[in-house]
Amino acid sequence: MKTLLLLTVLLWGGTRAQDTDYDDYDADANKTSSNNTVGVDARGHRPLNRGREVYSTNRYNPPPISSGSRYRGRPGTGTSTTGTVEQQKVEQPESGGCTHAMEEMGVLCPNGCELKTMLQKQERNVRNSVGELRPQVDDLSRNSNNIFKYVNSMSSNLRERQTVLNENNNVVGQYTDRVEEQHVYIKESVDTLLPSNIRVLQSVLEKIRQKILKLEKALQKQKEACQEPCTSKCPIPVVSGKECEEVFRRGGVDSQMYLVRSDPLLPPYRVYCDQTTEQGGWLLIQNRLDGSVDFGRRWDDYRRGFGNIAFDVGKGRCEKPGEYWLGNDRVSQITKVGPTELLVEMEDWTGAKVYARYQQFTVQSEASNYVLAVDLYSGTAGNGLLEGSMELFGINRTMTIHNGMMFSTYDRDNDNWNPGDPSKQCAREDGGGWWYNRCHSANPNGRYYMGGAYSRGMTRHGTDDGVVWMNWKGSWYSLKAISMKIRPFFQSR
Repeated sequence: MKTLLLLTVLLWGGTRAQDTDYDDYDADANKTSSNNTVGVDARGHRPLNRGREVYSTNRYNPPPISSGSRYRGRPGTGTSTTGTVEQQKVEQPESGGCTHAMEEMGVLCPNGCELKTMLQKQERNVRNSVGELRPQVDDLSRNSNNIFKYVNSMSSNLRERQTVLNENNNVVGQYTDRVEEQHVYIKESVDTLLPSNIRVLQSVLEKIRQKILKLEKALQKQKEACQEPCTSKCPIPVVSGKECEEVFRRGGVDSQMYLVRSDPLLPPYRVYCDQTTEQGGWLLIQNRLDGSVDFGRRWDDYRRGFGNIAFDVGKGRCEKPGEYWLGNDRVSQITKVGPTELLVEMEDWTGAKVYARYQQFTVQSEASNYVLAVDLYSGTAGNGLLEGSMELFGINRTMTIHNGMMFSTYDRDNDNWNPGDPSKQCAREDGGGWWYNRCHSANPNGRYYMGGAYSRGMTRHGTDDGVVWMNWKGSWYSLKAISMKIRPFFQSR
């Protein structure tokens, strides 16, 4: 019995020794797993560029857990250690109540030597069983270690995703609050501000509609009035002549509109004669006084003439001159008959007046593009036509001289600024037809600006395109009034 008890103790101790070895190995594995987990550099932030973020698989990818098909069966299949311990042994009658620990060894009670032999046999069997179990235990330990690492990695990823989810929830909450605030503001605006604004706009729109109706009625009246040719409502004096000087000598001493015929082969035409300035006889060939006529015209318009000759101010005769250009053909015909002098009168927006007088003035025919020739200046405005702008020097001044220049309009470029180049045309930039050089010191036919001073931002091309006489007011002052008058020149005057 003592021998049996000793054998049982030895077997139990061997089993616990195996259990102890396994526990130590598992502790080392847990320690290694813990160290590896600490060493993992888990990403705790989002990338700056989300487009570069890519998905990568987990480092630990253990195989799925099977149903035990990887393990071999243990010795003594069909029995268990627990069942063997709990099963009550059946005594053999031949043994005298003594049996071996293993039934395969018979029923004879052993002596000391037999016990040694029996233990050695059992040790060999136990060693074989332990040798078979150890690889399985090692495999199970490695699998458990991998599973532990995988679980830790999953837990870390789960915590990171939970952190990101919480941050996203916070951001969504903030945006939701802002959207709600904007919604409240928009709803308040739609419910209160917009209706009142709409009512205001509707009233303004109604007023504009009424103004449009009035303008349409006025336009309709103007259209009906313009269906008939414009005729002078004031009588034209019967006194006539080749020009205003001859009209004056024949008794037409009042300043008003007359009929003249500079060439017997051509029909007469209306002109305004100034019979009071400097002993009279002046024929008005150009006049600017209120900007009512557009001087940005074509070549043919300047050749024929345009504008309003004169108006009746209530005295039964056309004694107030209008804005007009007499026509280059007519000016050429008059000036080529004999010596002609030119008087240019100017007025600024304060009422100050100056003049420029040229005792010699001639305009050639259209065959030469109406070349200008002037000489013998006198006056208070400055000699712009002969000498150019006196505020400039060198070529900058000489390129503003108008004497000897051909006439130019925006559709016929005859100036000295790269003739034929559409991007370099004085008439196009400076607003009217004139004897441009490169480009001007005087621009009587330029654009009309109210008030005098104007700036580059007010112009179409950033140039000094106003009614300019540079030697008096400079480039950026547009005159209130300017007129050009001619009459035959006689030394006796």
